[in-house]
Amino acid sequence: MQNYIKEVRQFVEDHATGIAVVTVAGVGLVALRRWLAGGVCRSSARLDGKTVLITGANTGIGKQTAVDMANRGARVILACRDMTRANKAAEDIRQRSGNGNVVVKKLDLASLQSVRDLAKDIQENEERLDVLINNAGIMMCPKWQTEDGFEMQFGVNHLGHFLLTNCLLDLLKKSAPSRIVNVSSLAHEKGEIHFDDINLDKDYCPRKSYRQSKLANVLFTRELASRLQGTGVTVYSLHPGVIHTELGRHFWPEMALWKRVVFTPFLLLLKTPWEGAQTTIFCAVDESLENTSGLYYSDCAPKEAAPQARDDAVAKKLWEVSATMVGLQ
Repeated sequence: MQNYIKEVRQFVEDHATGIAVVTVAGVGLVALRRWLAGGVCRSSARLDGKTVLITGANTGIGKQTAVDMANRGARVILACRDMTRANKAAEDIRQRSGNGNVVVKKLDLASLQSVRDLAKDIQENEERLDVLINNAGIMMCPKWQTEDGFEMQFGVNHLGHFLLTNCLLDLLKKSAPSRIVNVSSLAHEKGEIHFDDINLDKDYCPRKSYRQSKLANVLFTRELASRLQGTGVTVYSLHPGVIHTELGRHFWPEMALWKRVVFTPFLLLLKTPWEGAQTTIFCAVDESLENTSGLYYSDCAPKEAAPQARDDAVAKKLWEVSATMVGLQ
């Protein structure tokens, strides 16, 4: 035993510098990972007797948000495209939360008819809607079109949620105080609304399209908040963080092999879905936001959106264009 201790001591003395470097690097990585995890929603607010609808809630941050809402006692509606995966997720959420009041509804945001059908179902069968969380999204896909002929990312990320929200406004107002939470992205900061080519038919780029759709989320939030003043319905947009979820399934396989090799270790620094869901949860339940509306959040705190996301004239024009595109009266 004494010989073993001596050997260990000798090893430490011989490699003191290396051990110090590794220790400092390890502590630094742990600190960096904790910092990148961002804020955590500390609210203990209960949602007993309230109803929450979450789009795209069968995976990623949407599912983690649903688990949290169910833990708080809410009736949780998972609005999803893939019913098989949604039913499996719903059962998992029921078991994890002990809340049996978790239901699944069909929603394909790439189809305006599907959006209208879900809205009609909710209006006819739900007595109230306290929180609408527009979470579902698609990221950097090829030049695809929705069922109605719109560019896919703009159609799903913005137009589908724009129509769904407007169709459910009467029920949200009836249930006031109620909230609408729009999941956007830091990508909006480099976005631009291309009114002269809204579907990017002339110059499609997956990244350009994604940025436009995420900017649209923030502008929609701003204009909607203005229109809902005095109704008791408040609206928030947010950046959930850079998260390791299925959202990147379209661009990761297209990335050059050497880039995937280089970036793979950095995946360990990305937020988990639970960490990424915290700002969504914060906007949905935190009591400090009761009298606030139209702002943009990141890491469970307000953050100033990009200048183009604070342009009221652009927000109003986008609303008018979007209303025409989806046939909203």
